[in-house]
Amino acid sequence: MKSVRIGCLITLVCSMIVPASAQAPASNVRLLTVEDAVRMALENNLGIRVARVEPQLQDLNVALARASWSPTFTSMLQSASTDSPSNSFLSGALGTKTRDARINSNVGLAQTLPWGGSYNIGWDSVRSTTTNLFSNFSPQLRSSLALSYRQPLLRGFSIDSVRQQVLVSEKNREIANVSLQETIASTSRAVRHAYWDLAFAIASLDVHRQSLDLATESLRNTRARIEIGTAAPIDSIEAEAEVALREEAVVLGEAQVATAEDALRALVYDPAADDFWTFRIELANLPPFVLTTIDIETAMRNALDQRSDLQQSRKALETQAVHMRYFRNQTLPDVTASFDYGLTGLGGTEFVRGQGFPGPIIGKTQRSFVNVVGNLFGNEFPSWTVSLDVSYPIGTNPQGVELAKTRLQYSQQQAQLRNAELEVEAQVREAGRQALTNQQRVATTAVARQLSERRLEAEDRKLAAGTSTSFFVFQAQRDLAQARNNELQAIIDYHRSIVDFVTVQEVPLR
Repeated sequence: MKSVRIGCLITLVCSMIVPASAQAPASNVRLLTVEDAVRMALENNLGIRVARVEPQLQDLNVALARASWSPTFTSMLQSASTDSPSNSFLSGALGTKTRDARINSNVGLAQTLPWGGSYNIGWDSVRSTTTNLFSNFSPQLRSSLALSYRQPLLRGFSIDSVRQQVLVSEKNREIANVSLQETIASTSRAVRHAYWDLAFAIASLDVHRQSLDLATESLRNTRARIEIGTAAPIDSIEAEAEVALREEAVVLGEAQVATAEDALRALVYDPAADDFWTFRIELANLPPFVLTTIDIETAMRNALDQRSDLQQSRKALETQAVHMRYFRNQTLPDVTASFDYGLTGLGGTEFVRGQGFPGPIIGKTQRSFVNVVGNLFGNEFPSWTVSLDVSYPIGTNPQGVELAKTRLQYSQQQAQLRNAELEVEAQVREAGRQALTNQQRVATTAVARQLSERRLEAEDRKLAAGTSTSFFVFQAQRDLAQARNNELQAIIDYHRSIVDFVTVQEVPLR
């Protein structure tokens, strides 16, 4: 019997809603369901548009941090000439000066690697000419290939500043994604609440209009009784005052509908549309009234696992763990292994000299650049260096202080997370209790409305029989209007509390 009565209530609410907003021309009316409203809000809501940008910005921050691992290509081409005055017979000058000319070129590649090492590869080529008598080459071709590699073995081996920044930026990207989901869930909740608020405003306006119709009918009946002499003229004053009061309620109800409609409009529709402020919103038939099972224990477990604020706190804790890991690594000694390897090739026009100092030039030998490259890749003139550098600060270590500070912050955030989890459980329990309370309100307000209808019928019969007065009839009409509004409010509050109970498991209720 209870389920049948409640099912009739939602039918009553639906019948009140549709006609109230059907007064505008059909071309200027937008039919809207709850799910359509949520879907359109996800597309048009400005708050969600703003929130969608943040993950994209964090993607760029991740890319910026990873850019430190990108290789760098370098190149250089240089030409130079120097004239030096002769200041000694050993200067090798033919006259008063010695002229040296050089053309240098360089190609290099350098990169910092994701595991902390770094390399640098450079290829140099030089063509030089000189008028110095003591030189055996002119022009001279020289080329060298150099490779160097640096690898930290303790400090900077498992994590360094670049990897720290990459990890932190990735955590910030995850936090931005959680924030976006929080904005979406909060907006969906706001849209559903605004939808139900408009539904209540329209239905409440219809109740006020029905109440005005009852008062107007009572005024006509009173005037009829006055004309036939069964009622005093003073009775019409009370009836007219009651009509005026209920006309005021209708005016206020219309304003409430317009306010609720604008609130829903701002959340759902695109503000760039030309008719954004002029079209009317018509609510589709509301979903059937169904009593939802409220499982508070399961909801609390879901909230502890899914709540966006808890996820953000856990991500922040993971970020703090990255900082702690970095500063712990920075307290280790700086031990760096280095390896350098070089190759050299020489060519050009080599002078063949006779006896004496410096000896006359009696011939020339040509070595092309191909011969120079052959020296390089033939590994004819190698050089290499291997080194191990160790350093460790004596006295107060700034990294140690940072590590101690980070550990304290980590413990503090752990305690804050536990406190937040306790608050979340309390919020879920409160939302569940509110939903259960509103379930009971729906049933009790329905009974109160039915009793108010029976009381008004009884007062009308007593007034017709002459055993009651208009005052008691008007009081019964006001009580019925209030009972209907209470019933509508209970139904709307129940739907709102179900929305809150679902939402509180995902995001905080702001």
